[in-house]
Amino acid sequence: MGVKTTLAAAVALAALATGAAEAGWKPSKPVEFVVTSGAGGGTDQFARTVQAIITKYNLMEQPVVVVNKGGGSGAEGFVYGKTASGEPHKVIFATNNEYLLPLVAKLAFKPSDLTPVAAMAVDEFLLWVKADSPHKDAKSFVEAAKAKPNEIRMGGSQSKDTDQILTKQIEKATGARFTYVPFKSGGEAAVQLAGGHVDSNTNNPAENLGQLKAGAVRPLCVFSPQRMAEAKVTAGLSWADIPTCKEAGIGPEQYQMPRTVFLPGNVPADAVAYYVGVLKQVREKPEWADYIQRTSQSDRFLTGAAFEAFIKADEAKGRETIREEGWLVN
Repeated sequence: MGVKTTLAAAVALAALATGAAEAGWKPSKPVEFVVTSGAGGGTDQFARTVQAIITKYNLMEQPVVVVNKGGGSGAEGFVYGKTASGEPHKVIFATNNEYLLPLVAKLAFKPSDLTPVAAMAVDEFLLWVKADSPHKDAKSFVEAAKAKPNEIRMGGSQSKDTDQILTKQIEKATGARFTYVPFKSGGEAAVQLAGGHVDSNTNNPAENLGQLKAGAVRPLCVFSPQRMAEAKVTAGLSWADIPTCKEAGIGPEQYQMPRTVFLPGNVPADAVAYYVGVLKQVREKPEWADYIQRTSQSDRFLTGAAFEAFIKADEAKGRETIREEGWLVN
């Protein structure tokens, strides 16, 4: 009995030691934040905000380097993550493009090749025009697009992706028809609108913020059931001043995009837990609250089963529009 007791105790101690070692996993070399978009877009701002907070508060012992791999509507970054299977030192920053892209293009990755870590925020989408546009409200803009089908150019980030899906949903809800012009990122779409190379875009607040403050663009409405939170943007405009698209009588009523974080496939569970812990600390810092307010996002944190359920539901909604447009390849 004594031998058995001693053996059992030894096994238990070994299990505890193993668990402690796993729980104590930390990066052993510099960590790459892989951004699946071009520089200046919303995903890039998201990743660099997280990086800056981690650096300022020393939340990780290893340095963090941001790399942009936005080619192929972000597929470049996801394929890069797939090829790093088992490597927890590469963290992929994305949106819903991680699980929507494979629906519209035959790519060298599938969503299951990556490991979900968290959704950290939800982006709102607005309908924007150039500041000197003759369209002063969303209703007149849509009526113009209906009167002259395909003459109004709608800019957006990537093709068959979030912005174009929203554009198609606007068309379905209103009967308007636009010519969609894809760019590498929301930041580029903002510059092109300010320069008059397109007539409108559907950027989130962060991507058009610089041009808005410069007086180059103007928001018409937000695709949300309620107006955005009160927050002064310019001397004469608060986010709360912008009407909802529902108020303007156009749809869809709501359209949002998650800010997501993934790891490559086949990484240890304790590595996922480590990054979840770091991201939780990031959210507790005042700079994160400032970022959420500045970009007018909703601060929503999902991990584990809740995040996986969100992905499943969001993928189903996107798949419906993609199928209706004949884009579905998978």
